[in-house]
Amino acid sequence: MLTRMLAVALTLGLASSALAQEFPTRPITIVVPFAAGGPTDTLTRNLAQAMTAQLKQQVIIDNTVGAGGTIGTSKVAKSRPDGYTLLVYHIGMATAPALYRKLPFDPVNDLDPIGLISDVPMTLIANEKFPPNNLKELIVYVKANKDKISYGNAGLGAASHLCGLLFMSAIETDLNTVPYKGTAPALTALLGNEVQFVCDQTTNTIGHIQAKKVKVYGVTTRARLKAMADIPTLSESGLKNFEVAVWHGLWAPKGTPKPVVDRLVAALQAALRDPALVDNLAKLATDPVAQNRATPDALRAHLKAEINKWGPIIKKAGVYAD
Repeated sequence: MLTRMLAVALTLGLASSALAQEFPTRPITIVVPFAAGGPTDTLTRNLAQAMTAQLKQQVIIDNTVGAGGTIGTSKVAKSRPDGYTLLVYHIGMATAPALYRKLPFDPVNDLDPIGLISDVPMTLIANEKFPPNNLKELIVYVKANKDKISYGNAGLGAASHLCGLLFMSAIETDLNTVPYKGTAPALTALLGNEVQFVCDQTTNTIGHIQAKKVKVYGVTTRARLKAMADIPTLSESGLKNFEVAVWHGLWAPKGTPKPVVDRLVAALQAALRDPALVDNLAKLATDPVAQNRATPDALRAHLKAEINKWGPIIKKAGVYAD
């Protein structure tokens, strides 16, 4: 009996090793649950190029959009767990449980984490004609004029929406918010003074900031950004411990064999060291995460912590999606 058990264990071990060595044997698809050309899509296409070099198979992008990212995520959760269908999703994975009354997937239990990819900082910006010139003036002004000004965002659950909720919570003031169908129309509204200020990802705002088309009050990271070192953090300007970043992670369907997950983790970590990827992300004012964060355990722990952080804020604001 013992001999038979050892033989079975050896067979399974050899099978797992062979699986890891053989995978992948055909192209891999990464589902991006947002439209092409957006910040998550741009990040993922850069990652896909670097992972293609590591895996020796083409990594292609499938933009499956709708319902704030939940349609594409549900698609991956229901896919065959063989490593050939993956998902790149952002902070929305953590906010979806509080935003949606009926979520078609469980973020923690229906997907296998591969690792974190990057933390994209955000900036609080305003129309160039908006009177406040710094964060201190902004807080005083919005408190005194909260019924006369509007805060724009890219839609329910968008990063700009979340940053706005956190800002209102931090200054203990409810503001008139105007949701748009995406970042581009929200920023167009800001430039046209339809709304007075927004908080959005550097991938979307850095061009306007560098062109001096908007006022900028600060970045949402703990430390200043290399690409915009002259811009203070919101925390150092008075909003203590104000920190939010649009992190992105890589997932596979639940039940993906461990040897395949291990292969994908190795490919992700190698891709994040690729000089071309690092350079492309730097142009978007962000960097790949450290290697110890590009792991399943790190992404799993980060997701749970973010769910605990955002759930109370969203529920207090009373915003829901059907």
